[in-house]
Amino acid sequence: MDNIKLEIDGKSVEAEEGMTILQAARQAGIEIPSLCYDERLAPYGACRLCTVEIGRNGRTRLVASCVYQVESGLKVKTESERLTKIRKMILELLLPFCPTGPIETLAKRYGIKKSRFPGKNRGCVLCGLCVRYCAEIKKANAI
Repeated sequence: MDNIKLEIDGKSVEAEEGMTILQAARQAGIEIPSLCYDERLAPYGACRLCTVEIGRNGRTRLVASCVYQVESGLKVKTESERLTKIRKMILELLLPFCPTGPIETLAKRYGIKKSRFPGKNRGCVLCGLCVRYCAEIKKANAI
């Protein structure tokens, strides 16, 4: 496999062809928040917390870093005002349904103390991890 050079947050990063932006960033020590990503499972892109801004030829767009494969010359921003607003909104929407664990940790990181949206704590944000793990790893399809 060929190596691909891209830029993440101004840092030159080398990644293997076929890697996702999230994998390349983590390999380079750059953290991107995510809920539905698990290295043992196929990429899913459900939670959208891993959204990043990619740029090429002066144009930018938002993509889910856990499913978007690296490309040569790609410029990636993992933190910006725009991305912070998106992540805060996602976390605010999820917080009422599961106000503990990773949601609580990420909410605190982004300065969210309380959600303005109603919801009943059900201990689940429907990220799909348990269902996918059961199907892909256990081969049980029980959930």
